[in-house]
Amino acid sequence: MSPIKIESPHAFSSSLLFWRWLLLSFLLIAVDQVSKLTVAFVLPLHDRIEVTPFFNLVHTLNPGAAFSFLANAGGWQRHFFTLLGLLVSIFLISLLWRGVRSRLETLAYVSIVGGALGNVIDRLRIGAVVDFLDFHWQTWHWPAFNSADVFIVVGVGLMLLATIGPRGRMQAKN
Repeated sequence: MSPIKIESPHAFSSSLLFWRWLLLSFLLIAVDQVSKLTVAFVLPLHDRIEVTPFFNLVHTLNPGAAFSFLANAGGWQRHFFTLLGLLVSIFLISLLWRGVRSRLETLAYVSIVGGALGNVIDRLRIGAVVDFLDFHWQTWHWPAFNSADVFIVVGVGLMLLATIGPRGRMQAKN
């Protein structure tokens, strides 16, 4: 017989503040869209502004996924990544609605939803994603990316931390 687990009345659940978490995702989408629109307004397509010896602001369009993955795949990837972004976002939003017990995991989901939907909006609006962050060293350039990509990568990192953290290890044992 296993011991009875008593939940603290102060236990965290994302469902209690669902609308605030969703609002935070929308705020991330707004930050992403404003940054992309600003770059598109200020910088002509394919131009760059050198900010530091290792960082440029650029204006590129990426029909692929994060960091130009499948950028030259012939066009099918636009619809695939739009659908994938929508499905992942719907799934994560439904998990937040049902109640996630970890603040870190909640923030991860919020960040991924904000980034995924930010890029989905670009794909629906212009058929590609606006990228503007260009890091380089001498002749080596990391593929340009945007704030939505940063939100997604941070969200995945937070998910990993939530999984390997003390609560994540305890939940894995049960």
